[in-house]
Amino acid sequence: MASLLGWVKSPFRRVPSPPMRFPTSGFETVPASEILEEEGFAELKKVQYYYPVNIGDVFSSQYQVVGKLGFGVIYLNTRGHQYVTLKIYTRDQANGEEFQIYKHLNQDAFTIPRPGGDHPCLVQKPMWESFRDLLYRNPSHRFTEDLLRFGLMQVFLALDYLHTECKVIHTDIKGDNILQEIEDSSVLEAFAKAEMDNPEHEAQPNIYRSPEMMLKAGWSYPIDIWNVGAMIWDLLEGKHMFYGNDPDGKGYSTRAHLAEVIGLLVPPPLDLLKKGRRSAEFFTEDGQWKQDVEMPIPQGRSLETSEEFLEGRNKEMFLEFDRKTAKELLEDPWLNGRVE
Repeated sequence: MASLLGWVKSPFRRVPSPPMRFPTSGFETVPASEILEEEGFAELKKVQYYYPVNIGDVFSSQYQVVGKLGFGVIYLNTRGHQYVTLKIYTRDQANGEEFQIYKHLNQDAFTIPRPGGDHPCLVQKPMWESFRDLLYRNPSHRFTEDLLRFGLMQVFLALDYLHTECKVIHTDIKGDNILQEIEDSSVLEAFAKAEMDNPEHEAQPNIYRSPEMMLKAGWSYPIDIWNVGAMIWDLLEGKHMFYGNDPDGKGYSTRAHLAEVIGLLVPPPLDLLKKGRRSAEFFTEDGQWKQDVEMPIPQGRSLETSEEFLEGRNKEMFLEFDRKTAKELLEDPWLNGRVE
């Protein structure tokens, strides 16, 4: 729609700006032999792995480099008379799926040709801080309830679009991947791990994994909602909902994570356990936690006691915030501030 409106106004569009000219003297030149900032990274030393971006370069006949900040680059769109950022991918194939997801979402994208292999490139808005950055700006390391509501409304709008219109599962929702636009809207980013079907491989960051992911029971759009629920705890409570730290001292484990889920919520339903390829490792046929797992279920925890900052009916409604679809959650009474 935005692109259509743009063409309707085309008779009044400004003439593209000519490329800016940058000074070639009047400043100190750093010798090429001196290693600066990201030039010291081992990955940068791979022959032609990264695209060599220089101030003043013009890409796709309309994006001129006007600034570099480490790996970040700011461009002037000489046709649209606005600043954008370009994400120029490396030559390896690892980022190919993310690039295709963004193209599927109708993001501006093009390819920079180069002998030996081209570089995919995405055009994006300059963004402000992530939810995680905002969290640590507050001395309490917590979102207020109103700020959380506003942010979640933006997240569920984005997820409803992804799930309903684009048929995409994000799989990696966390505070780091939700960025603020300068105009105050929230943008869901980082589609490197997104999926467009119902895959079987593992996804999601460890502590945000859903039961179906841990049990290898097949997964779909609901895992994104589980992700959001776990992230809400980070933002409002200032702590993770689950940690998954195994007593063996080796860090995260599925058995420790599942034990925490059962202790805080309830055991997974039998229909889910029957689908899980790993269910027999942890559960009996009737859905009981196996004793030989050697992982006790944490006692004395509940959602009610773990939530420490809300009170009364407001707290009850928050804890009733169920694992529904993103579209349904947009109508949730607590999210919309309709406290009875």
